[in-house]
Amino acid sequence: MSFERWLGKLTKLNPGRDNAPHKPLLLLVFLEVVETGDFVTGKLFLTPDLAYRFDTFFQVVTHRRTARPDVRMPFHHLKTQGFWTAHVASGELSKHRSTTDYAVPDSEFVKACSDPDFRFRARHLLISTHFEPAERNALYHLVGLEIPNADHVTRDAFFEVSHDAEDTARSARFRLDIVSAYNYTCALTGYRVTTIASGTIVDAAHIHQFSNSRNNDPKNGIALCKNAHWMFDIGLWTIDDDYRVIVAADAFSESSPNQKPLAEMHGQKLLLPANEWFWPSKNHLAWHRSHRFGRRA
Repeated sequence: MSFERWLGKLTKLNPGRDNAPHKPLLLLVFLEVVETGDFVTGKLFLTPDLAYRFDTFFQVVTHRRTARPDVRMPFHHLKTQGFWTAHVASGELSKHRSTTDYAVPDSEFVKACSDPDFRFRARHLLISTHFEPAERNALYHLVGLEIPNADHVTRDAFFEVSHDAEDTARSARFRLDIVSAYNYTCALTGYRVTTIASGTIVDAAHIHQFSNSRNNDPKNGIALCKNAHWMFDIGLWTIDDDYRVIVAADAFSESSPNQKPLAEMHGQKLLLPANEWFWPSKNHLAWHRSHRFGRRA
């Protein structure tokens, strides 16, 4: 199969106003969706999962101080360049991003994206064509590519975020892997809320704190809603080697009339991913029990 037609299209994306990076970022997300086997129906639905992936990739370019990312814009407007058609829920073609429910990618484009060599070349083209030097370095790390020789001179380029390009990419990869592995569900409470506009209520929490470990391995992570994350970080609860909850009941007082209180979660089994590869490392759990659990501020 000749990939040249599609590779050419990837280099000629219309960026819209302010050289916005939305289209190349969404195409990088689509390549990942195809690679992981999550595109199976022939239709790409505008879901909270897709929006979360897009928002996470977008963290690489937030230093530009662009407007809050809205996945609906590239999702709808990529139709103008032949990658897919945009449809409303009833199946008719969509005329505006606010009504677009799903896209139908061109079948030849899907075949190309299913080929590892095409994905490799497409990622390199998208990153090298549409992004600034430090952004390129971050995106190479995020999608698992080596930095090409041509970009080695800029691998230490100034990156206007709190960490350098590599740290930003690894942090983004950590969030993507953990939150999606747990299906956007809190491992402690089972609570799950997702939206297209605002993402998910759960965080990708580090077990062995990142400031100490510098460890973004998925086995050092767990998906937790905001309250559970805060309580975990300050040591009000932890996890044993059988993945059961241990609560420091004498370390706090609580009132929870409308939901299950933390104290009653002692002994319950953690909600773990279907893929055991993402289950927390027992070494990291042991660190949390030794260094965080039951410690009073």
